[in-house]
Amino acid sequence: MGKLLQRLEDAAKSGVYRSAHARDIGDALQGSALMLRRIDLAGAAGKEAMLERIARALDFPAWFGGNWDALEDCLGDLSWTGAEGHVLLFEGAAATEEHATLVDVLRSAAAFWTARKRPFFAVFIGAQAPRLPALYRER
Repeated sequence: MGKLLQRLEDAAKSGVYRSAHARDIGDALQGSALMLRRIDLAGAAGKEAMLERIARALDFPAWFGGNWDALEDCLGDLSWTGAEGHVLLFEGAAATEEHATLVDVLRSAAAFWTARKRPFFAVFIGAQAPRLPALYRER
């Protein structure tokens, strides 16, 4: 098992991170029990568009209310995925006020899952990734 997979399977390290690219993360998760989902936020102008793309990528249930509280509720459930943990890759995110709120909600979800000893990682990909800690040291 590689070091990156070990990190992603460690619930104590759950959180919100950045990475230059998604390739290594996808490779590390091959055959893993963790659920990997890619969420393309490029061109998502405003909260509604951002939340709609997240809901679609994560197959949120019909009761998703399309607001920040509902996002936090769904991220704190995820029972419909059947996964042992979650790795969400966000691509194309713009530095906006909505983006800052999204990061706060993701941090809250990571803390929720950490307390339950289940891995939850939100990773912002690319040069436009916000000032977040790096998920891993890239070669």
